[in-house]
Amino acid sequence: MGRAKQYDREVLLDRAVELFRRKGFHGTSTADLVSELGVNRKSMYAEFGSKQGLFEATLERYDEKHLSMVLARLESPDGGTDAIRRAFAGYARASEGRISGLGCLLCNTAVERGALAPASLRYVDAYLTRLTRAFKNALDSAVRAGELLDSTDTDELAAYFTMGLIGVAACVRAEWSPARVHAACRVTTSVLDAHRAVP
Repeated sequence: MGRAKQYDREVLLDRAVELFRRKGFHGTSTADLVSELGVNRKSMYAEFGSKQGLFEATLERYDEKHLSMVLARLESPDGGTDAIRRAFAGYARASEGRISGLGCLLCNTAVERGALAPASLRYVDAYLTRLTRAFKNALDSAVRAGELLDSTDTDELAAYFTMGLIGVAACVRAEWSPARVHAACRVTTSVLDAHRAVP
């Protein structure tokens, strides 16, 4: 009979999220993982198989816990333009707090690993797809509610906002000036004004 695990998998993954956000995949050594997660190398590899396996589990945890919270309003049935503005405003505020210098783990992964790591690329692709669908959902809700013109191309705007949010997340990671991040977010979301339905 095997010994009971001496760790909580979710707690371990939450610690891994913070470590990988701070140091990236390549900058995080096995020794860093053992030290930060509080488990020995044997237990870590028994649970996840490899550093890549742990990283993939961490990306899934981030998507499930962090990204779901960020996208909740955009993905709700009544998202609308306010949800889009709030999403960008939330990322802008992140440039002022503890997230500054860390950014979004999935965005960081897109930049750091991208096409160089096919195993990670599928998570990046799923992330970009989810972002775009969330924006499209909010935009379609805005059209149905009469906030935006019926002629609004919600597919094109959703792609635009996805690209914009990735840029903002990269700026937060780079610790760009909060004032500039806020300004960029305001200009990005001002595109909505050109599609506003006439009262």
